[in-house]
Amino acid sequence: MVEEQEQQESRLTVVLALATNLGIALAKTVAAVITGSASMASEAGHSFADTANEVLLLTALRRSRRPADRRHPFGHGTERYIWSLLVAVCIFGMGALFAFVQGAQAILGGEAEHKNALVGYLVLAVSAVLESISWRQAFRQTRQGARADGQSLLAFLRSTDDPTTKSVLYEDSAALIGLLLAAAGLGLHQVTGSAVWDGVASLLIGVVLTVAAFLLGRTNLDLLIGRQAQPRILEGVKRLLMTAPEIEALVDLMTMTVGTGEVLVCARLDFRDDLGAADVERACVRLSEELRASHPDVYEVFLEPVPRDDPGLRRRVIERYGRPPSYWAAGER
Repeated sequence: MVEEQEQQESRLTVVLALATNLGIALAKTVAAVITGSASMASEAGHSFADTANEVLLLTALRRSRRPADRRHPFGHGTERYIWSLLVAVCIFGMGALFAFVQGAQAILGGEAEHKNALVGYLVLAVSAVLESISWRQAFRQTRQGARADGQSLLAFLRSTDDPTTKSVLYEDSAALIGLLLAAAGLGLHQVTGSAVWDGVASLLIGVVLTVAAFLLGRTNLDLLIGRQAQPRILEGVKRLLMTAPEIEALVDLMTMTVGTGEVLVCARLDFRDDLGAADVERACVRLSEELRASHPDVYEVFLEPVPRDDPGLRRRVIERYGRPPSYWAAGER
């Protein structure tokens, strides 16, 4: 139920951003034609790119929720990261590069006089109001997620496995900064009569979009490679396994995010020597159920009985972490 509510909230955030960006893009295009402003044209390109991005994010939300099947036993959760990575590419390819081209043309094109600059100011003002509504929805959802995880907003943005709302928040933040830059460029061009200011504003808009694209691209690339579970889940899994009465030692623990709110847990455990095969089997089933009950994000659990003194296994674990992991007792290191 909670996951479905989060899904609906994410969809609402994206749909609101889509409607907002499409209307703003059309208004900015008309204003760019009327005023002849390079920065306004850059902002129009930016908004059209954002509109396309929301379509990609809606596709990501729909396709990533498909259930697991024979060919995809771990589900389709990582598909959300692929579509979100395309959003980052789109921000740079359609938004930033277009802004750089417009800025260069304005600077190299010499003097030009704005026509009907008032239209540009009005469109920018209305766009700022609409973008603020979309930004507020994305910020509210992000803040709710941070509070639910007991994290600060910045820590949540760094660790969240849901790129959808994060993408909208970054897009809208970049859009609001872009509107300020476009207004400054429009005003300085009008005051000085020099198109250089308009071109500089357009170039700065391109820089802002490049930064947003880089941040989103890095996040989704990290998730696609296979990032471990969030710290709160990791610590909870460790604590539950290490306090189980059947377990003598947690030898190895690997987790991987396989989708938004979906974590794969693989643990190698040294069970008590006095347990029989049936006891170990029942313990594995019970521990798997307890992990899922304690952490709804746990999607699949694999528990493997191993001896903790196996030298090859110990060597591989230490090579992965560069040192003995924290869950090994001091005497076992």
